[in-house]
Amino acid sequence: MTLFWIVVALAVVLTGAQIVSVALAWRRTTRPGVLTASSPHPPVSIVRPLCGVEAYEAETLASTFTLDYPDYEVILCVAQPYDPVIALARATMAQFAHVKSRLIIGDEAISDNPKLNNVALGWAAAAHEWIILADSNVLMPKDYISRLLARFDDSTGLVCGCPIGARPGNSAADLECAFLNSYQARWQYVADAIGRGFAQGKTMCWRRSVLESAGGIKALASEPAEDAAATKVVHSQGMKVRLVSGPFEQPLGSRALLAVWQRQVRWARLRRVTFPLFFVPEIISTGLWPMLLAGSASALIGAAVLPPVLLVAVLWYGAECLHSQAAGWPLSPRIVAAMVLRDLLLPVLWVDAWLGNDFVWRGHAMRAVAAHAPHPQP
Repeated sequence: MTLFWIVVALAVVLTGAQIVSVALAWRRTTRPGVLTASSPHPPVSIVRPLCGVEAYEAETLASTFTLDYPDYEVILCVAQPYDPVIALARATMAQFAHVKSRLIIGDEAISDNPKLNNVALGWAAAAHEWIILADSNVLMPKDYISRLLARFDDSTGLVCGCPIGARPGNSAADLECAFLNSYQARWQYVADAIGRGFAQGKTMCWRRSVLESAGGIKALASEPAEDAAATKVVHSQGMKVRLVSGPFEQPLGSRALLAVWQRQVRWARLRRVTFPLFFVPEIISTGLWPMLLAGSASALIGAAVLPPVLLVAVLWYGAECLHSQAAGWPLSPRIVAAMVLRDLLLPVLWVDAWLGNDFVWRGHAMRAVAAHAPHPQP
Protein backbone atom coordinates (compact mmCIF):
# COMPACT_ATOMS: atom_id res chain seq x y z
CA MET A 1 0.00 0.00 0.00
CA THR A 2 2.93 2.34 0.57
CA LEU A 3 3.81 2.12 -3.14
CA PHE A 4 0.18 2.80 -4.03
CA TRP A 5 0.09 6.04 -2.04
CA ILE A 6 3.45 7.17 -3.44
CA VAL A 7 2.15 6.66 -6.98
CA VAL A 8 -1.11 8.46 -6.18
CA ALA A 9 0.76 11.37 -4.59
CA LEU A 10 2.97 11.78 -7.66
CA ALA A 11 -0.06 11.77 -9.96
CA VAL A 12 -1.82 14.36 -7.79
CA VAL A 13 1.26 16.62 -7.59
CA LEU A 14 1.82 16.59 -11.36
CA THR A 15 -1.86 17.18 -12.16
CA GLY A 16 -2.05 19.88 -9.50
CA ALA A 17 0.98 21.61 -11.01
CA GLN A 18 -0.77 21.64 -14.38
CA ILE A 19 -3.88 23.27 -12.93
CA VAL A 20 -1.89 25.80 -10.89
CA SER A 21 0.16 26.76 -13.96
CA VAL A 22 -3.04 27.44 -15.90
CA ALA A 23 -4.36 29.58 -13.04
CA LEU A 24 -1.13 31.62 -12.89
CA ALA A 25 -1.13 32.28 -16.64
CA TRP A 26 -4.89 32.86 -16.99
CA ARG A 27 -5.19 36.48 -15.94
CA ARG A 28 -2.13 37.76 -17.82
CA THR A 29 -3.10 36.08 -21.08
CA THR A 30 -6.76 37.11 -21.05
CA ARG A 31 -6.62 40.76 -19.91
CA PRO A 32 -4.33 42.96 -22.01
CA GLY A 33 -2.94 45.99 -20.20
CA VAL A 34 -2.37 49.26 -22.05
CA LEU A 35 -1.11 52.75 -21.32
CA THR A 36 -3.63 55.18 -19.91
CA ALA A 37 -4.31 58.53 -21.53
CA SER A 38 -2.20 60.23 -18.87
CA SER A 39 0.76 57.85 -19.27
CA PRO A 40 3.94 58.98 -21.05
CA HIS A 41 4.02 58.04 -24.74
CA PRO A 42 7.71 58.25 -25.70
CA PRO A 43 8.72 57.96 -29.36
CA VAL A 44 9.40 54.36 -30.41
CA SER A 45 11.41 52.66 -33.17
CA ILE A 46 10.12 49.34 -34.54
CA VAL A 47 12.77 47.21 -36.25
CA ARG A 48 11.44 44.24 -38.24
CA PRO A 49 13.70 41.69 -39.96
CA LEU A 50 12.15 40.34 -43.18
CA CYS A 51 13.18 37.20 -45.05
CA GLY A 52 11.02 35.72 -47.78
CA VAL A 53 7.26 35.93 -48.17
CA GLU A 54 5.44 33.70 -45.71
CA ALA A 55 1.74 33.07 -45.23
CA TYR A 56 -0.05 36.27 -44.15
CA GLU A 57 3.14 38.29 -44.80
CA ALA A 58 1.23 41.20 -46.35
CA GLU A 59 -1.17 41.36 -43.40
CA THR A 60 1.47 41.14 -40.67
CA LEU A 61 3.65 43.71 -42.42
CA ALA A 62 0.75 46.12 -42.90
CA SER A 63 -0.14 45.81 -39.20
CA THR A 64 3.14 47.59 -38.41
CA PHE A 65 1.83 50.75 -40.07
CA THR A 66 -1.66 50.92 -38.51
CA LEU A 67 -0.80 51.18 -34.82
CA ASP A 68 -2.71 53.49 -32.53
CA TYR A 69 0.32 55.34 -31.18
CA PRO A 70 1.27 59.00 -31.62
CA ASP A 71 4.98 58.80 -32.48
CA TYR A 72 6.81 55.81 -33.93
CA GLU A 73 9.04 54.90 -36.83
CA VAL A 74 9.32 51.63 -38.77
CA ILE A 75 12.64 50.19 -39.94
CA LEU A 76 12.43 47.13 -42.20
CA CYS A 77 15.59 45.04 -42.58
CA VAL A 78 16.27 42.64 -45.44
CA ALA A 79 19.60 40.83 -45.66
CA GLN A 80 19.69 39.95 -49.36
CA PRO A 81 19.05 42.39 -52.27
CA TYR A 82 17.22 39.70 -54.28
CA ASP A 83 14.75 38.75 -51.54
CA PRO A 84 11.17 38.75 -52.93
CA VAL A 85 9.87 40.44 -49.77
CA ILE A 86 11.52 43.71 -50.85
CA ALA A 87 8.80 44.45 -53.39
CA LEU A 88 6.12 43.87 -50.76
CA ALA A 89 7.97 46.05 -48.26
CA ARG A 90 8.25 48.94 -50.68
CA ALA A 91 4.61 48.68 -51.71
CA THR A 92 3.50 48.66 -48.07
CA MET A 93 5.67 51.66 -47.23
CA ALA A 94 4.15 53.53 -50.19
CA GLN A 95 0.63 52.58 -49.10
CA PHE A 96 1.26 54.01 -45.61
CA ALA A 97 3.47 56.91 -46.61
CA HIS A 98 2.25 58.96 -43.64
CA VAL A 99 4.15 56.62 -41.26
CA LYS A 100 7.88 57.32 -40.89
CA SER A 101 9.66 54.31 -42.34
CA ARG A 102 12.77 53.15 -44.13
CA LEU A 103 14.06 49.97 -45.73
CA ILE A 104 17.60 48.75 -45.03
CA ILE A 105 19.05 46.13 -47.38
CA GLY A 106 22.14 44.26 -46.18
CA ASP A 107 23.30 42.85 -42.89
CA GLU A 108 26.23 42.95 -40.48
CA ALA A 109 27.93 39.65 -39.71
CA ILE A 110 28.17 39.95 -35.92
CA SER A 111 27.13 36.36 -35.11
CA ASP A 112 26.09 32.97 -36.49
CA ASN A 113 22.46 34.04 -35.95
CA PRO A 114 21.01 35.26 -39.30
CA LYS A 115 18.18 37.20 -37.66
CA LEU A 116 20.54 39.07 -35.36
CA ASN A 117 22.78 39.94 -38.31
CA ASN A 118 19.69 41.18 -40.13
CA VAL A 119 18.57 43.59 -37.40
CA ALA A 120 22.03 44.93 -36.47
CA LEU A 121 21.94 47.76 -39.01
CA GLY A 122 18.33 48.53 -38.07
CA TRP A 123 19.27 48.87 -34.41
CA ALA A 124 22.06 51.28 -35.32
CA ALA A 125 19.67 53.33 -37.47
CA ALA A 126 16.90 53.55 -34.88
CA ALA A 127 16.30 57.12 -33.79
CA HIS A 128 14.74 56.56 -30.36
CA GLU A 129 15.53 55.28 -26.87
CA TRP A 130 12.68 52.77 -27.03
CA ILE A 131 13.29 50.09 -29.66
CA ILE A 132 11.08 47.11 -30.50
CA LEU A 133 12.60 44.15 -32.34
CA ALA A 134 9.68 42.24 -33.87
CA ASP A 135 9.66 39.19 -36.14
CA SER A 136 7.93 39.56 -39.48
CA ASN A 137 5.20 36.99 -38.68
CA VAL A 138 3.90 38.80 -35.58
CA LEU A 139 0.46 40.31 -36.19
CA MET A 140 0.49 43.63 -34.33
CA PRO A 141 -2.82 44.80 -32.81
CA LYS A 142 -3.46 48.54 -32.79
CA ASP A 143 -2.47 48.78 -29.11
CA TYR A 144 0.74 46.81 -29.68
CA ILE A 145 3.15 49.51 -28.47
CA SER A 146 0.93 50.56 -25.57
CA ARG A 147 0.72 46.99 -24.28
CA LEU A 148 4.49 46.64 -24.31
CA LEU A 149 5.26 49.95 -22.63
CA ALA A 150 2.58 49.37 -19.99
CA ARG A 151 4.67 46.51 -18.54
CA PHE A 152 7.72 48.66 -17.83
CA ASP A 153 8.64 49.91 -14.38
CA ASP A 154 11.94 50.91 -12.79
CA SER A 155 13.00 47.27 -12.34
CA THR A 156 12.26 46.22 -15.94
CA GLY A 157 14.97 46.00 -18.56
CA LEU A 158 13.05 44.24 -21.32
CA VAL A 159 9.44 43.38 -22.19
CA CYS A 160 8.69 40.50 -24.56
CA GLY A 161 5.70 38.91 -26.22
CA CYS A 162 5.62 35.16 -26.81
CA PRO A 163 4.02 33.92 -30.05
CA ILE A 164 0.44 32.64 -30.02
CA GLY A 165 -0.42 30.37 -32.93
CA ALA A 166 -3.56 31.51 -34.77
CA ARG A 167 -5.49 30.50 -37.90
CA PRO A 168 -4.10 26.95 -38.19
CA GLY A 169 -4.72 25.62 -41.68
CA ASN A 170 -4.00 21.92 -41.21
CA SER A 171 -3.19 19.26 -38.60
CA ALA A 172 0.51 20.18 -38.47
CA ALA A 173 -0.44 23.78 -37.67
CA ASP A 174 -2.81 22.47 -34.98
CA LEU A 175 0.17 20.71 -33.41
CA GLU A 176 2.18 23.92 -33.56
CA CYS A 177 -0.67 25.71 -31.76
CA ALA A 178 -0.65 22.99 -29.10
CA PHE A 179 3.06 23.58 -28.52
CA LEU A 180 3.01 27.40 -28.73
CA ASN A 181 -0.16 28.31 -26.88
CA SER A 182 -1.40 26.25 -23.97
CA TYR A 183 2.04 24.72 -23.33
CA GLN A 184 4.98 27.06 -24.05
CA ALA A 185 3.19 30.39 -23.59
CA ARG A 186 1.58 29.11 -20.39
CA TRP A 187 4.87 28.09 -18.83
CA GLN A 188 6.51 31.34 -19.90
CA TYR A 189 3.80 33.24 -18.05
CA VAL A 190 4.29 31.03 -15.01
CA ALA A 191 7.98 31.96 -15.00
CA ASP A 192 6.99 35.63 -15.34
CA ALA A 193 4.49 35.31 -12.47
CA ILE A 194 7.13 34.01 -10.06
CA GLY A 195 9.68 36.65 -11.05
CA ARG A 196 11.83 34.42 -13.29
CA GLY A 197 10.72 35.77 -16.65
CA PHE A 198 12.86 35.10 -19.70
CA ALA A 199 13.02 36.71 -23.12
CA GLN A 200 11.22 35.54 -26.25
CA GLY A 201 12.64 36.73 -29.55
CA LYS A 202 9.33 37.21 -31.37
CA THR A 203 8.85 40.63 -29.77
CA MET A 204 11.47 42.35 -27.64
CA CYS A 205 10.87 45.90 -26.43
CA TRP A 206 14.12 47.46 -25.24
CA ARG A 207 15.24 50.60 -23.57
CA ARG A 208 18.27 51.24 -25.76
CA SER A 209 20.39 52.26 -22.77
CA VAL A 210 19.99 48.82 -21.15
CA LEU A 211 21.42 46.95 -24.13
CA GLU A 212 24.01 49.62 -24.95
CA SER A 213 25.40 49.43 -21.42
CA ALA A 214 26.12 45.73 -22.07
CA GLY A 215 27.92 46.40 -25.36
CA GLY A 216 25.05 47.10 -27.74
CA ILE A 217 23.40 44.77 -30.22
CA LYS A 218 26.59 42.67 -30.43
CA ALA A 219 25.98 41.55 -26.83
CA LEU A 220 23.14 39.41 -28.14
CA ALA A 221 25.70 37.36 -30.09
CA SER A 222 27.04 35.86 -26.85
CA GLU A 223 24.52 33.01 -27.18
CA PRO A 224 23.33 31.09 -30.27
CA ALA A 225 19.81 32.47 -29.60
CA GLU A 226 19.41 36.21 -29.19
CA ASP A 227 16.58 35.85 -26.68
CA ALA A 228 18.71 33.71 -24.33
CA ALA A 229 21.48 36.31 -24.56
CA ALA A 230 18.93 39.07 -23.92
CA THR A 231 17.71 37.32 -20.76
CA LYS A 232 21.24 37.07 -19.39
CA VAL A 233 22.14 40.64 -20.37
CA VAL A 234 19.12 42.04 -18.51
CA HIS A 235 19.55 39.85 -15.43
CA SER A 236 23.26 40.68 -15.23
CA GLN A 237 22.21 44.30 -14.63
CA GLY A 238 19.88 43.34 -11.79
CA MET A 239 16.76 43.97 -13.87
CA LYS A 240 13.80 41.81 -14.89
CA VAL A 241 12.45 40.49 -18.16
CA ARG A 242 8.66 40.74 -18.24
CA LEU A 243 6.00 39.45 -20.60
CA VAL A 244 3.34 41.62 -22.18
CA SER A 245 -0.20 41.17 -20.89
CA GLY A 246 -2.21 39.61 -23.68
CA PRO A 247 0.34 38.03 -26.05
CA PHE A 248 0.32 38.66 -29.81
CA GLU A 249 -0.88 36.36 -32.57
CA GLN A 250 1.23 34.64 -35.18
CA PRO A 251 -1.03 33.49 -38.06
CA LEU A 252 0.12 30.04 -39.16
CA GLY A 253 -1.85 28.88 -42.18
CA SER A 254 -0.78 25.42 -43.34
CA ARG A 255 2.42 23.94 -41.96
CA ALA A 256 4.63 20.99 -42.87
CA LEU A 257 4.83 18.47 -40.03
CA LEU A 258 8.59 18.04 -40.44
CA ALA A 259 9.11 21.81 -40.23
CA VAL A 260 7.04 21.99 -37.03
CA TRP A 261 9.10 19.20 -35.48
CA GLN A 262 12.44 20.66 -36.57
CA ARG A 263 11.49 24.02 -35.09
CA GLN A 264 10.69 22.39 -31.74
CA VAL A 265 13.95 20.43 -31.82
CA ARG A 266 15.88 23.63 -32.53
CA TRP A 267 14.27 25.46 -29.63
CA ALA A 268 14.71 22.49 -27.28
CA ARG A 269 18.41 22.17 -28.10
CA LEU A 270 18.90 25.88 -27.55
CA ARG A 271 17.09 25.74 -24.20
CA ARG A 272 19.17 22.74 -23.17
CA VAL A 273 22.44 24.57 -23.92
CA THR A 274 21.57 28.04 -22.65
CA PHE A 275 19.57 27.18 -19.50
CA PRO A 276 20.26 23.49 -18.74
CA LEU A 277 18.95 23.52 -15.16
CA PHE A 278 15.60 24.82 -16.38
CA PHE A 279 15.48 22.43 -19.32
CA VAL A 280 15.95 19.23 -17.30
CA PRO A 281 12.49 19.33 -15.59
CA GLU A 282 10.72 19.66 -18.97
CA ILE A 283 10.65 15.85 -19.12
CA ILE A 284 7.91 15.82 -16.44
CA SER A 285 5.75 18.55 -18.02
CA THR A 286 3.74 16.12 -20.15
CA GLY A 287 0.34 14.71 -19.19
CA LEU A 288 1.62 11.26 -20.12
CA TRP A 289 3.21 10.65 -16.71
CA PRO A 290 0.24 11.46 -14.40
CA MET A 291 -2.04 9.37 -16.60
CA LEU A 292 0.38 6.43 -16.43
CA LEU A 293 0.71 6.93 -12.68
CA ALA A 294 -3.05 7.03 -12.19
CA GLY A 295 -3.49 3.83 -14.19
CA SER A 296 -0.66 2.14 -12.30
CA ALA A 297 -2.17 3.09 -8.93
CA SER A 298 -5.45 1.43 -9.90
CA ALA A 299 -3.64 -1.67 -11.13
CA LEU A 300 -1.81 -1.96 -7.80
CA ILE A 301 -5.10 -2.40 -5.94
CA GLY A 302 -6.75 -4.47 -8.64
CA ALA A 303 -9.19 -1.75 -9.71
CA ALA A 304 -10.17 -0.71 -13.25
CA VAL A 305 -7.35 1.23 -14.92
CA LEU A 306 -9.30 3.34 -17.42
CA PRO A 307 -11.46 5.55 -15.10
CA PRO A 308 -8.57 7.24 -13.23
CA VAL A 309 -6.65 7.70 -16.49
CA LEU A 310 -9.67 9.42 -18.03
CA LEU A 311 -10.14 11.55 -14.90
CA VAL A 312 -6.57 12.84 -15.11
CA ALA A 313 -6.95 13.44 -18.86
CA VAL A 314 -10.13 15.46 -18.31
CA LEU A 315 -8.50 17.58 -15.61
CA TRP A 316 -5.26 18.03 -17.58
CA TYR A 317 -6.66 18.92 -20.98
CA GLY A 318 -9.83 20.47 -19.61
CA ALA A 319 -7.72 23.10 -17.85
CA GLU A 320 -5.84 23.82 -21.09
CA CYS A 321 -9.06 24.03 -23.09
CA LEU A 322 -10.69 26.44 -20.64
CA HIS A 323 -7.58 28.60 -20.71
CA SER A 324 -7.46 28.60 -24.52
CA GLN A 325 -11.14 29.51 -24.73
CA ALA A 326 -10.80 32.37 -22.23
CA ALA A 327 -7.73 33.72 -24.03
CA GLY A 328 -9.35 33.50 -27.47
CA TRP A 329 -6.82 31.01 -28.78
CA PRO A 330 -7.73 28.38 -31.40
CA LEU A 331 -9.75 25.56 -29.86
CA SER A 332 -11.37 22.63 -31.65
CA PRO A 333 -11.46 18.83 -31.41
CA ARG A 334 -8.39 18.81 -33.68
CA ILE A 335 -6.54 21.13 -31.29
CA VAL A 336 -7.41 18.86 -28.34
CA ALA A 337 -6.10 15.85 -30.27
CA ALA A 338 -2.96 17.88 -31.02
CA MET A 339 -2.51 18.55 -27.28
CA VAL A 340 -2.51 14.81 -26.64
CA LEU A 341 -0.07 14.19 -29.50
CA ARG A 342 2.16 16.98 -28.20
CA ASP A 343 2.36 15.33 -24.78
CA LEU A 344 3.24 11.99 -26.37
CA LEU A 345 6.01 13.72 -28.33
CA LEU A 346 7.46 15.74 -25.44
CA PRO A 347 9.62 12.89 -24.03
CA VAL A 348 10.91 12.18 -27.55
CA LEU A 349 11.69 15.87 -28.01
CA TRP A 350 13.49 16.02 -24.66
CA VAL A 351 15.69 13.04 -25.53
CA ASP A 352 16.35 14.39 -29.03
CA ALA A 353 17.55 17.67 -27.52
CA TRP A 354 20.32 15.80 -25.71
CA LEU A 355 21.43 13.81 -28.75
CA GLY A 356 22.89 16.63 -30.82
CA ASN A 357 23.68 20.31 -31.19
CA ASP A 358 23.16 20.89 -34.90
CA PHE A 359 20.14 22.50 -36.53
CA VAL A 360 19.27 24.49 -39.64
CA TRP A 361 17.56 27.87 -39.45
CA ARG A 362 16.43 29.59 -42.63
CA GLY A 363 19.02 27.66 -44.61
CA HIS A 364 21.85 28.45 -42.17
CA ALA A 365 23.58 25.49 -40.49
CA MET A 366 24.05 26.33 -36.80
CA ARG A 367 25.07 24.67 -33.55
CA ALA A 368 23.66 24.99 -30.08
CA VAL A 369 26.83 25.65 -28.11
CA ALA A 370 27.71 27.13 -24.75
CA ALA A 371 27.92 30.89 -24.32
CA HIS A 372 30.94 32.73 -25.68
CA ALA A 373 31.17 34.76 -22.50
CA PRO A 374 30.01 33.98 -18.94
CA HIS A 375 26.64 35.29 -17.80
CA PRO A 376 24.68 34.58 -14.65
CA GLN A 377 21.75 32.19 -14.86
CA PRO A 378 18.28 33.77 -15.05
